[in-house]
Amino acid sequence: MMEATDIKLFCGNSHPQLAAKIAELLKVPLGKARVSRFADGEVQVEIHESVRGHHVYLVQSTCPPANENYMELFIMIDALKRASPASITAVIPYYGYARQDRKVAPRAPITAKLMADLLAVSGIHRMVSIDLHAGQIQGFFNVPVDHLYAIPTFSRYWREHYGYGPEFVAVSPDAGGVERAKAFAKRIECSISIIDKRRTSPNEAKAVHLIGDVKNKTAIIVDDMIDTAGTLTEGVDILYRNGAKRVLALATHPVFSGPALGRIQESGLEKVFVTDTIPLSKAAQSCNKIEVISVAPLLAEAIQRIHGNISVSSLFE
Repeated sequence: MMEATDIKLFCGNSHPQLAAKIAELLKVPLGKARVSRFADGEVQVEIHESVRGHHVYLVQSTCPPANENYMELFIMIDALKRASPASITAVIPYYGYARQDRKVAPRAPITAKLMADLLAVSGIHRMVSIDLHAGQIQGFFNVPVDHLYAIPTFSRYWREHYGYGPEFVAVSPDAGGVERAKAFAKRIECSISIIDKRRTSPNEAKAVHLIGDVKNKTAIIVDDMIDTAGTLTEGVDILYRNGAKRVLALATHPVFSGPALGRIQESGLEKVFVTDTIPLSKAAQSCNKIEVISVAPLLAEAIQRIHGNISVSSLFE
């Protein structure tokens, strides 16, 4: 990649490792900033270099603790905005609160829209994210949104290490993820299957039955995130009951809440591939079933294209 001298890349505390990888690929130094806390817990931000007239890219994944990471992001944007940059692009690999994208009950909030409004008020000119939970979240913003996808990264890795063809089957864990499974299946030239499930509470779902043939095939569950891993491990059981030879999983965002790691370790999953949109805990890093594929090259390429006014959508063709 060519060095862009008028790019300034900053990050908060949520995922400095990913920001450092992006900076290395872009051949720009990571911006000098300090994000700390006052004695009472309020966020303190200090930008230690000039950004006047520069195009600023701020990397901050709004993963757990989401509220802390969002507040850092809002305050960093405000600090940068008041320092007269040419533009500010929020690079949010994992967009927190994305699952609250519609009213699911009377008097419920649409928090994904609220976060978009707060980011706009803070002062961003553009937002970049990977695998939003629902595509319509792009419409919650009144600034351009570059919605990136991890499926091309996953499929390249899969073809290089596992091959392709009809011995595989891409499995959507629910009806809402069919397009994601189809995109992966198209790239590794295999069929798809769908697990029909019923959600019983915000973090629990029950697999009901399977649509499609997985008998004697390697089944690959394709999802956007793993939270408590309840849906994932339910899916593993139903796939084995229907004759799958092996079961693996791909998921962009490794949230891994509560019992997730224990469920994965005890399940029949052979391997779980995730990206580094969210930093893994030490426990997750020590789990031999979890493998991380970095999206730093994808984000660096997207930033380079945005900065050079080159098509971003052509990344996925």
